[in-house]
Amino acid sequence: MNTEGQLAERDSSPGSEKEHEGRSRSSYASARAGEPPSTGRLPHGPIRAWLTGGGRRRRAALLATGCAALVLLVSGFVLQPFLIPSGSMEGTLRPGDRVLVNKLAYRFGDDPRRGDVVVFDGAGSFGEEEPSRNPVTGLLRKAAATVGLAEPAESDYVKRVVGIGGDRVTCCDKRGRIEVNGQPVDEHYLHPGDSPSRVRFDIVVPEGRLWVMGDHRDASRDSRDHLGAPGGGTVPVDKVIGRAQWIGWPLGRWSGVPRTDAFTDVPAAPGRIPSAASGGAHG
Repeated sequence: MNTEGQLAERDSSPGSEKEHEGRSRSSYASARAGEPPSTGRLPHGPIRAWLTGGGRRRRAALLATGCAALVLLVSGFVLQPFLIPSGSMEGTLRPGDRVLVNKLAYRFGDDPRRGDVVVFDGAGSFGEEEPSRNPVTGLLRKAAATVGLAEPAESDYVKRVVGIGGDRVTCCDKRGRIEVNGQPVDEHYLHPGDSPSRVRFDIVVPEGRLWVMGDHRDASRDSRDHLGAPGGGTVPVDKVIGRAQWIGWPLGRWSGVPRTDAFTDVPAAPGRIPSAASGGAHG
């Protein structure tokens, strides 16, 4: 079989000549127009990088969007960073600390306990209901506060639970200590030099509400300052956002929020069955 002759014959066929001539004309026209001949392949160099890099950029953008959505989801429902704006909780928490608030702590039937450090919305109890604002600005601020990049809303507070529903909280005994249900409380977590309270009070906490105070009593606006407000300075349990669980920033203070046993010996309120929520070891 004369293979070479057949190949030569096919190459010299009229159709082959026309096809070759067409490719030559196309290359010539492209060259005159200043364009490289079309080969069906992506060009090399910056153009190829630009053409293929679009997909990578889109994937990176989608990944960043997904991560941001995950952070907002976790912060909104599970664990939210909270920027400490003032010194009202010194020396437990300092201004600038970012604490991680456990938003599931009271979602499954558990209630705040004496000694817990909680973050709550004080609108309607510690102040007036928040006025309506620009919805877009409010959404952006809320998103930034949710991930700990901005100060919390003006109506958000962080305090320590001193009395729960049914408790009688008074100030003070002969040694200047606060009493809960007649039991004096030694509050070793107070800011050095502070007295338990310079304001005298005697209140029975309504059911479903909390009596809260800052650890830096001389620099804290808390339940004592709102005795004349609706609820007598107490905060509704359903306004509690969560329990301050850990100090996440700065790194040198990375630790759990210290617990206290100050309320361990406090008896249940009269007529109330003792429960885990009444104790103080958890907080």
